[in-house]
Amino acid sequence: MKQDMIVVLDMGSTRNTDVARAIRSLGVYSEICNFDVTADELNAMPNVRGVVANGGPNDVVDGKKIALSEEVKKSGLPVYTFDYAENGRMNKMPESDQEIAEALRSFVFDTCKAAANWNMENFIADQVELMRRRIGDKKVLLALSGGVDSSVVAALLLKAVGEQLTCVHVNHGLLRKGEPEQVVKVFKDEMKANLVYVDATDRFLNKLAGVADPEQKRKIIGAEFIRVFEEEARKLDGIEFLAQGTIYPDIVESGTKTAKMVKSHHNVGGLPEDLQFALVEPLKMLFKDEVRACGVALGLPDAMVYRQPFPGPGLGVRCLGAITRDRLEALRESDAILREEFAANGLEGKVWQYFTVVPDFKSVGVRDNARCYDWPVIIRAVNTVDAMTAEVPEIPFAILRKITDRILSEVKGINRVCFDLSPKPTATIEWE
Repeated sequence: MKQDMIVVLDMGSTRNTDVARAIRSLGVYSEICNFDVTADELNAMPNVRGVVANGGPNDVVDGKKIALSEEVKKSGLPVYTFDYAENGRMNKMPESDQEIAEALRSFVFDTCKAAANWNMENFIADQVELMRRRIGDKKVLLALSGGVDSSVVAALLLKAVGEQLTCVHVNHGLLRKGEPEQVVKVFKDEMKANLVYVDATDRFLNKLAGVADPEQKRKIIGAEFIRVFEEEARKLDGIEFLAQGTIYPDIVESGTKTAKMVKSHHNVGGLPEDLQFALVEPLKMLFKDEVRACGVALGLPDAMVYRQPFPGPGLGVRCLGAITRDRLEALRESDAILREEFAANGLEGKVWQYFTVVPDFKSVGVRDNARCYDWPVIIRAVNTVDAMTAEVPEIPFAILRKITDRILSEVKGINRVCFDLSPKPTATIEWE
């Protein structure tokens, strides 16, 4: 990477991503590192101009209060402290990202002499050069879900290595209604990508049978994905790399030394130790809004770039608890109704993400003048910029009522519809 960098040291703060994003908003690249980074590690990172020591309530590790290390001090890099006492000085954390950026502006540009050269054009040029150099004449497999992350990775790889890329779309039985057909149409028929379609529905659902723990489900799905790719790779010659749409929130939420894990992401915590490929993850340091900006810069159509996100484990983390085929089908149908009504009522581009959840318990209802015992459906809708925090938008009651009426009348096994009003934090966007 040719861009200048400011390192954010996680000294126990809950707002590391706020600081990193604020610095990037100034046009300067920033990464989050653990508090115990060594001087050699700092000096090995490209173009580091300064360090922000970002303290907070999680500043005790293994029973000891952490402090700015001698390693950082002897690195010779300028250090700025947030909410962290050092030599009797403390800087309190501002509230908004804009205030954080303003507080750091003088440090970043005047003290560190960093250049404002962080932008998508430079990022794309860097990644294309790095991938060409690393991949050489070898071949790459890409896990292509059809979502924005994997689509942007595909565009980057096509730009970098062209026909050396093979895209594999795995239907694990946990996709939304009509999605496998749409992915094949867009990428194989329209974009002319080298696409392999694998229907592994039974394989995945058999592996997940009886598994209720969310973390175990994510890891099973992640591991099985890799096995499918390994099998497909053996059918091809020269495959040495596996590309993934891992993004920065996936890594941050999978835990650091001072921050507790929010959840394992299938492409971070779920990867098997005996992985047979070298990973290619060109987006792993980008936040979600930066991924979209990258897609726009690459010339991808808006319909693809601004498509609402979909988790790697798919409906597997929305069919709560142990997955059953009948409940999964109720989830798929209710989600399709929700998406149809949001599109019909002009909410498709106004709400960042919306989906349904079906829990693994039933409630008493009345159907055809008789008692019924069926599942509830929970509607989840959120707005966010970077997927690290999220708010619940106001949805007109008339729209919610129509969605409810359709779900109750059209979806087998559902007798109740609920609406989730919880922001992130304290809730996460997904239920599992």
